Amino acid sequence: MSYYENLIAERLGGKQFGKSTAIYKFEKIKRAKDAAKIKHPEIPLIDMGVGEPDIPADPSVSKMLAQEAGKPENRWYSDNGIPEFKTAAVEYMKQVFGIENLDPDQHIIHGIGSKPILAMLPLCFINPGDITIQTTPGYPVTATYTKYLGGEVHNVPLLKENNFFPDLDSIPEDILKRAKLFYINYPNNPTGQMATKAFFEKIVALAKKHQLIIIQDAAYAALTFDGTKPISILSIDGAMDVAIEVHSLSKAFNMTGWRMAFVVGNPTIVQAYGTIKDNTDSGQFRAIQKAGIHALQNTEITDQNCERYSRRFDLLVEALKSVGFKAEKPQATFYCYVASPKGTKSGITFANAEEASTYLITESVISTVPWDDAGPYLRFSLTFDANGYEEEKKIINELKDRLNKLKLIF
Repeated sequence: MSYYENLIAERLGGKQFGKSTAIYKFEKIKRAKDAAKIKHPEIPLIDMGVGEPDIPADPSVSKMLAQEAGKPENRWYSDNGIPEFKTAAVEYMKQVFGIENLDPDQHIIHGIGSKPILAMLPLCFINPGDITIQTTPGYPVTATYTKYLGGEVHNVPLLKENNFFPDLDSIPEDILKRAKLFYINYPNNPTGQMATKAFFEKIVALAKKHQLIIIQDAAYAALTFDGTKPISILSIDGAMDVAIEVHSLSKAFNMTGWRMAFVVGNPTIVQAYGTIKDNTDSGQFRAIQKAGIHALQNTEITDQNCERYSRRFDLLVEALKSVGFKAEKPQATFYCYVASPKGTKSGITFANAEEASTYLITESVISTVPWDDAGPYLRFSLTFDANGYEEEKKIINELKDRLNKLKLIF
């Protein structure tokens, strides 16, 4: 054993680093897709597992990047962001969410994607023994960094009987006394549930009572359908005292690989994030920020995405219902979260959603994402590759035919 293997931090497993045989869920999905393609080369993959937009950034956004990329003034480090991006983010929050009186210098700082923001926030607040409360299933980055720092994580399940909201009354008093952060994500990945004003009001009241900081991950906040208006937690009275919201350009503007996001909310929390960020990165490339400004100023890009996802939802929900899934169209996101089948009429049984998902990809070359964190569920994503409505109908009809042939039971 090389000496440096003794130097690996315990947060990464120490001497056991690299020796685990556990396989990350999404790596399992990737391997299963590769195996299915080999087993059934004649059957095209229907990929309902991808959580990234199926089309690239709008041509006008790419054009703005091209125009700005070579300008001498854009070559400098941007540190905690150019003023123009902060101003554009303030205007975006006002236009889309109705949030008034934001100060670009106090309430906004950009991030190189929302993932680094969610990773840095525990560094601002978590000491050994502190607790981060998070909903599950969900995005694990804030919880992972909490553990890295010697903190603890308390999971609150998102259950169907609670309409996929956390049961705030179920959180033990001793957990609330030691907790500092409460991470939520609405509209929610994977359930598709959208926050209500009443829910936001209740969690803000909880945070004030127990001196918690709410981290509201709003990556899907603008992707709403059927007349549903986007909602920000900052629209709630008193939220600015306890909350920050993390917005991403990845989903709403098809800019996943561009790594452009911002945090908005309580000035002290934003300042703390800015201090960690200033010692972690040197800011996103100024030309990308300027392309991001163009995106934020052209919300019709998001409107077009919403139209596409909404019509795909209508097709997918009808198809899944016809097979036997209890599918419902959510008000937001591009995810359809459905209870997993229990087996097949031929006698095959699934112990969990992971087994069901594996069966779908192995037997029908349909890729989904399984979740077993709060009951067995499958996530069907609407970001499959299709060019226009007729091709979308063709793919969904093919999905329905393949699922029907499996004779699933629920």
